[in-house]
Amino acid sequence: MKRVYNFSAGPSMLPEPVLRRAADEMLDYKGSGQSVMEMSHRSKNFEDIICSAESLLREMMQIPDNYKVLFLQGGASTQFAMVPLNLMNGSNKADFVLTGQWATKAYKEAARYGDAHVVASSKDKTFTYIPKLDPSTFTKDADYFHICMNNTIYGTVYHELPQTGNVPLVADISSCALSQPMDVSKFGVLYAGAQKNMGPAGLTVVIIREDLIGHAMEKTPTMLNYKTHADNGSMFNTPPCYAIYICGLVLDWLKNTVGGLGEMKKINDKKAGILYNFLDSSKLFHGTVVKEDRSIMNIPFVTGNKEMDAKFIAAAAENGFVNIKGHRTVGGMRASIYNAMPVEGVEKLVGFMKKFEKENG
Repeated sequence: MKRVYNFSAGPSMLPEPVLRRAADEMLDYKGSGQSVMEMSHRSKNFEDIICSAESLLREMMQIPDNYKVLFLQGGASTQFAMVPLNLMNGSNKADFVLTGQWATKAYKEAARYGDAHVVASSKDKTFTYIPKLDPSTFTKDADYFHICMNNTIYGTVYHELPQTGNVPLVADISSCALSQPMDVSKFGVLYAGAQKNMGPAGLTVVIIREDLIGHAMEKTPTMLNYKTHADNGSMFNTPPCYAIYICGLVLDWLKNTVGGLGEMKKINDKKAGILYNFLDSSKLFHGTVVKEDRSIMNIPFVTGNKEMDAKFIAAAAENGFVNIKGHRTVGGMRASIYNAMPVEGVEKLVGFMKKFEKENG
């Protein structure tokens, strides 16, 4: 069996032990004689699966007791509407920092429901940095303050959070969830599409402080009201059962194989360091993000020549390094090195890049 090194930004690679365990349990989950993919979401077996997944997530992220964990559908993009519908309920105002495509989409969607205010933007330099923030420009009576924590397309990340005082901080953590320890108590809402670090596409995880639930706009559809899902244990309707099951296996792997998020961060820092150190010394390749705002999950880079970029992407794919082409809006290359990417994968990629540079420099 040949496995490639998959640098896709999402859906991304999953830990091999997780895939093997899922394969072993595909036809018969724990003696039930059925697959998780086909069992009733009201069964005792699935109740154990979803409860275990939530328990492991709470343990791994040290989620305080006054936060609800919701397993939803619709991707992070549905949260762009769900957040304002549920939180824009006081002043009908919210602040946004635009650091890429997803942050911008969240802002534009919220503007349909209330007064969405852009505090800062890095669009002027193609989102290659995180803008410095001046708290005096924040809306004092905003219902929430929104950021995209890690910017998948552009390869930037917040190393310092905005100081929003009593205004709830809301963050899209789709591409950095579970990559390192995080103080959940600093946020009002965290949300993530699972298909980067948590599991397969189809599951969206929302972590929300309890006092922010139950105040949705009257026009909010039932399925877009956080209270609907909080009151029903994420099972108001049929949840994404198999995706939740895989998420649980990923969390088990993080706990019992990796050793927790502290250990995961050490591995992720090592992987990113290997690639960034090469890019900083290379005469052919270079990174596109300012050093102080670099992501350890998504690393965009270019040669400065579109034809050379295309040649590298093709050669990489032929050598087993796939999905390394940059997002269509920015071009170049991007290596997404989420939790499941082994150190060996990054080392081999850098070895291949050195060889390519020698032959094409």
